[in-house]
Amino acid sequence: MARMEKFYVETLRKLETEIHELEIEADCSIQRIEIIVNLIVNSLYKLKMFVLEKGFKNTDEEIHFFKYKKPVIVSKLIYYNTIYKIETKKTYDVKLIIKYLNICISVIKSP
Repeated sequence: MARMEKFYVETLRKLETEIHELEIEADCSIQRIEIIVNLIVNSLYKLKMFVLEKGFKNTDEEIHFFKYKKPVIVSKLIYYNTIYKIETKKTYDVKLIIKYLNICISVIKSP
């Protein structure tokens, strides 16, 4: 196994294990999502530093990395960042929720 492939597999495996351990918790707290986003960003940074230090053995390895490997980790960042945005915009004010639901019901009932 090439050193790039080995480093990538180890980085991805570690990241997925850490995410899985954090997701075992029942709640979907904003702090937990922040931790996961930071883990992903750190993994991407480690990959970047490895690439800058070691480089690729050839053009095919470089293309394969940027086309297939890196997007796997970036997609996790996009996913958890989206969850973070949803959770931070969510309201916990019961009166506002009831008001919103009443408006939705009235819109549905109106002809």
